[in-house]
Amino acid sequence: MSEPIDPNEFRGRGLGTSDSLSLNPVFLRPGEATDLPKTRMPESESLPETAYQIVHDEAMLDGNSRLNLATFVGTWMDERAARLYTEAADKNMIDKDEYPQTAAIETRCWTILADLWSSPDPEGSIGTSTIGSSEACMLGGLALKRRWQARRRSEGKSTEAPNIVLSSAVQVCWEKFCNYFEVEARYVPISLEHRTLDGHELDKYVDENTIGVVAIMGVTYTGAYEPVAEISAALDRIAADTGVDVPIHVDGASGAMIAPFCHPDLVWDFRLDRVASISTSGHKYGLVYPGVGWVVWRDKSALPDELIFYVSYLGGDMPTFALNFSRPGAQVLLQYYMFLRLGFEGYKRVQEQSLAVAQYLAHELAKIPAFELWNDGSDIPVFAWMLKKGYTEKWDLYDLSDRLRMKGWLVPAYPMPDDLADVTVQRIVVRNGLSHDLATALLAEIKTEVDFLDRLQAPIPREGRRVMFHH
Repeated sequence: MSEPIDPNEFRGRGLGTSDSLSLNPVFLRPGEATDLPKTRMPESESLPETAYQIVHDEAMLDGNSRLNLATFVGTWMDERAARLYTEAADKNMIDKDEYPQTAAIETRCWTILADLWSSPDPEGSIGTSTIGSSEACMLGGLALKRRWQARRRSEGKSTEAPNIVLSSAVQVCWEKFCNYFEVEARYVPISLEHRTLDGHELDKYVDENTIGVVAIMGVTYTGAYEPVAEISAALDRIAADTGVDVPIHVDGASGAMIAPFCHPDLVWDFRLDRVASISTSGHKYGLVYPGVGWVVWRDKSALPDELIFYVSYLGGDMPTFALNFSRPGAQVLLQYYMFLRLGFEGYKRVQEQSLAVAQYLAHELAKIPAFELWNDGSDIPVFAWMLKKGYTEKWDLYDLSDRLRMKGWLVPAYPMPDDLADVTVQRIVVRNGLSHDLATALLAEIKTEVDFLDRLQAPIPREGRRVMFHH
């Protein structure tokens, strides 16, 4: 495979190659410029109608978000949510004193999540909203690091070499965390025998410098849950044998908003004493438009006070913990809207429908002779499949992805991590909005394209093929 696309090749040009925008004469108003530079500020003003039309037409060249089965991020909300979004677009989440009700609603939301995730004392927990689950993960990791440092100092030991233990299939935000906050990443490789981080040989990676273990509820590559209870049990054995006591952060970007509703008997959350913090994406299966994540700590002792800043709020002090400063408050209100709008039973119904569509697609794709399922979408509504070994030399899953893209469907193909880098999978993410009818249409397209590729007389050329999808 060729190298990824150099971002400098695009440098603001988008899909075109021209350095300027030429206005359609239909939209041109007297006295306006007919050409506008793409990467420099125009010399003069444009009428709002003209500027709108330009941006509208440029954005139209993007893919159809409803047919984007690569993303976990929500692409649909109802009309009242859209109205609320517009009404609250000017609210800044950091201004607690200016927008005290939005701040109060933020607190209600993470308290609701603490309760949903089986906190022993939701009112005694502490949490925050974030831009997305990547920031939430970094805050969770930073709290683990500071707790480890405080304990090491109290014992008179070095704090120079912290490490964190992760699956090799972890999302890239954890690589960023380790880079930005100078923590050694210890990756436990997945394999065909151990397809997730499951506690197997965990003792080879954990030592006195381990600040925590990350357990993923919904691996980005495949959608599978990592067995948090088994990871916790392995850490219990390590603690009993060595005295090294390591907490868990649950990266529940997707699964933390699926498991409580669809897998209530699965023990993965604060019911396990080792789980110190849980993060999720409100804009994934929290069913909100992009721009909100959440992180909740078991109790206030799990979040070092030195990381909390206090801002003026209704004459008192409001604790804040964030990497960002100014950020939208609208999505926090949208999250609360969804909690009120759906309630527990509504979320359960929506998530079960997504699971049903995912499992239908997986079941039908398994019938196609070319494919072998990696998983069946029974954890979160996400599943992946492989091309059967030896099935064909004429095409691969990248070719199928390209053919589907021509029809408007974005269904990514990519290599698995590290020890399985020679295995290519294709993945579908089912979100609210992908109906059974749309799924049936997608299935028909996949069968049509597989049939087309099977009829090729020679292999598809590989020269010049570029990687179009990255985690």
